[in-house]
Amino acid sequence: MKKVITYGTFDLLHYGHILLLQRAKELGDHLTVGLSTDHFNEIKGKTSYFTYEERKMMLEAIKYVDLVIPEYEWEQKSADIQEHQINTFVMGDDWAGKFDDLKQYCEVIYLARTPDVSTTSIKSNLQNGHEQSIRQRNFTEKNLVNR
Repeated sequence: MKKVITYGTFDLLHYGHILLLQRAKELGDHLTVGLSTDHFNEIKGKTSYFTYEERKMMLEAIKYVDLVIPEYEWEQKSADIQEHQINTFVMGDDWAGKFDDLKQYCEVIYLARTPDVSTTSIKSNLQNGHEQSIRQRNFTEKNLVNR
């Protein structure tokens, strides 16, 4: 069985998250998601709209996700990889090169981000009172198919 792992906050779950999880799952038979705890988000300077438990429940409802584990700190990734017998570590390409040290434990793959969507941009638009239609976001079938 080929096991894949990815990490993230997964707040304000959007289609970019779903596509990342789908693509990660396609790389193996089992997908584990390391979900940043509320305390770890504070350390990273992030504030989540949803609590860890709420974000965990949403991730567990996604058909691509087999297991959700808590991410408490940056340094735990190598231990998680070994404990869960992970073959492939996956992150978005905005992290390219940052986790290459994990190559001693497993394959490391950086996937291209989904264009035109991010939690940061969604939060910014909501704060600014902007409503975005599907046309304004340039949300096309091409965005969903081009991975």
